[in-house]
Amino acid sequence: MLNKLIYLALHNRAVVLALALVLMGLGALTTLRLPVEVLPDLTKPTVIILTESPGLAPEEVEVNITTPIERALLGVAGLSRVRSNSDVSLSLVYAEFSWHTDIYKARQLVQERLAGIRGSLPSGAQPFLTPTASLMGEILLIGVSSRDDKTLPRDVRSIADWTIRPRLQSIAGIAQQQALQQVA
Repeated sequence: MLNKLIYLALHNRAVVLALALVLMGLGALTTLRLPVEVLPDLTKPTVIILTESPGLAPEEVEVNITTPIERALLGVAGLSRVRSNSDVSLSLVYAEFSWHTDIYKARQLVQERLAGIRGSLPSGAQPFLTPTASLMGEILLIGVSSRDDKTLPRDVRSIADWTIRPRLQSIAGIAQQQALQQVA
């Protein structure tokens, strides 16, 4: 059987070459029509709660903001995991839901729980939900500082607000940028 196939291929080279070119063309056409996805979104529906708390150290943010938010989220329908990160003046709480959960329903449930604890958070700390995003839409924190001591902090802030921020807003795919308070 294999000998006959080799015999036919060797004696009909033009047909084999034409068939190979047709298959190669169809493969190229199919490749061009495929949707481009560098990384498929394999993340569960996640609601991210960002809370700014000017002037608080990471330990104070953890105790006064992050822990109360985590406790408030416990028992939400469909919640599978809660992760958090507390930094200087910033709390990030990731509420991860099961695969079948509708992200908008999950956001509503989280919003209801947050409404119940807003009064117990430190003054000036207002938690809000970040925009719905996929794996490719993670939060990136950027710090702007002066390399020399000649530039005043207010000038650095002015550059961040009036130069860097508008340039970030002009980039396609940037959902939101939030200016944090100046930390000494």
